[in-house]
Amino acid sequence: MHIRVETYAGYGGVDMPRRFFFDGRGVEVAENIDQWHGPNYRYFKVKGDDGNQYILHLDENRAEWDLTLFQSARAKGPSLQPKAGQRRRRDLRVSRSHFDD
Repeated sequence: MHIRVETYAGYGGVDMPRRFFFDGRGVEVAENIDQWHGPNYRYFKVKGDDGNQYILHLDENRAEWDLTLFQSARAKGPSLQPKAGQRRRRDLRVSRSHFDD
């Protein structure tokens, strides 16, 4: 999804996202979590002022920005704990004697 991004000059003059716009709304970048780059692109993992996390992609040859990933702050990851009323799975242990001839 193409987005519009306002930037500022970061360390070494690299364009860093300050805020971005999509679907008629703006998001301020509250935190730059990570960034990585290649020969003609950059990715920025940022946390917005809405608490959500985003991965923004900059195509440096075209000077175009895309929203690559969105993770809602309200979304919960998978739980490792069993739900109420469920039993925990036991490890499957196989005796070597089943495979010996």
